[in-house]
Amino acid sequence: MAKEKSKSSQKWKKYEVKGNQLIRKGKTCPKCGPGVWLGEHKDRLSCGKCNYTEFKR
Repeated sequence: MAKEKSKSSQKWKKYEVKGNQLIRKGKTCPKCGPGVWLGEHKDRLSCGKCNYTEFKR
């Protein structure tokens, strides 16, 4: 059976370049630190690494 191709992580969507600076888009996890983003769901933001959750209002 042929192996399926894995999906790209699309890391270029998490950053923005303005002039000479690199700006991180989205919210990072306060427990894990920079480099670990919170996943956006319908009613919450959650970290897949440490299970930290913020609920949207």
